[in-house]
Amino acid sequence: MPESKLVRKTVLAGDIGGTKTILRLVSVEVGGPGHGVSLLTTLWEKTYASNSFSDLVPMVHEFLKEAAESSVSVSAVDHACFGIAGAVSNNASELTNLSWSLSGERLQRALAIPRVTLINDFAAIGYGIFGLQEGDLATLQAATPEPAAPIAVIGAGTGLGEGFLIPAPNGIYQAFPSEGGHTDFAPQSELEFQLLNYLREKNNLPRVSVERVASGTGIASIYQFFRDTNPHEESAAMAERYQIWAREIGKKDKTVDLAAEVSKAALAGNDFLCEQAMNLFISAYGAEAGNLALKILPFGGLYLAGGIASKVLPLLQQGAFMKAFCSKGRMRQVLEKIPVHVILNPKVGLIGAALHGARER
Repeated sequence: MPESKLVRKTVLAGDIGGTKTILRLVSVEVGGPGHGVSLLTTLWEKTYASNSFSDLVPMVHEFLKEAAESSVSVSAVDHACFGIAGAVSNNASELTNLSWSLSGERLQRALAIPRVTLINDFAAIGYGIFGLQEGDLATLQAATPEPAAPIAVIGAGTGLGEGFLIPAPNGIYQAFPSEGGHTDFAPQSELEFQLLNYLREKNNLPRVSVERVASGTGIASIYQFFRDTNPHEESAAMAERYQIWAREIGKKDKTVDLAAEVSKAALAGNDFLCEQAMNLFISAYGAEAGNLALKILPFGGLYLAGGIASKVLPLLQQGAFMKAFCSKGRMRQVLEKIPVHVILNPKVGLIGAALHGARER
């Protein structure tokens, strides 16, 4: 059988978030049906403040204008694919943080692009795994991946995202998002039970989702739990940062990110409460990653995405994460066979949007 000819396409990829949007124009070479992308070359890339635009359309128009005025040779866009931090249904999405209402059909008409695809940001991250290069991953558990086995993705950021990929008959994986971050938080120790009760009472909640613990918001809440139950242990430096953070709650422009302050102090190893908070966070994160692994059995690999994992990598490598991941009783031996990696490339979602757009017919 003769080899399929390579077809060159121009794809517009986007990673749309509430704060910023990254757009990337890429040239791709694609084989015939069942073949992967042979080559993906970035032509132009730009980051914009999302709230500076009333809609995605004027942002893309400005981006394409700047690309055309550059020294890079740019042809007409064949396909656009946008990863969106929110739910996508019937190729449409409502972005509450931006008050944007997007649909692929409307964007196709407004941008004069033959096809526009909207996908969830964790689906984009899933596709992006296949475009990562050497040095883009840090391994927490080495194991031989099984060909054609499912792959799982979990990522603590502002919230907790989860997703998975399964192979299609042609061998190319298809990604699916989930709302696993909103399942119940399951305490594994007396301390975690105390945290659960603290969060219920403090927030007047009938239940606590795992996202309220294993996320950036969770880190802040865990620190509050420790300082409220051990006020004499709080350092002067963190007390000052905490007071500023507390005064800025509800304000648009903030100067202190409590989760970042806690993780930095824990990494430095010079703040007892911060270290305790991060230990609890990492154990809860590892336990939930293990729960996801039991449901998916991702012998193709489980990948940690999101903005937190790469920043606290030394803490993840200390062992508490994998201990909690594998502490599933009789299922330990099953989980020990799953490769576990941390994604270090912050643009994995953008890479995934480009790859998905390139492969769509």
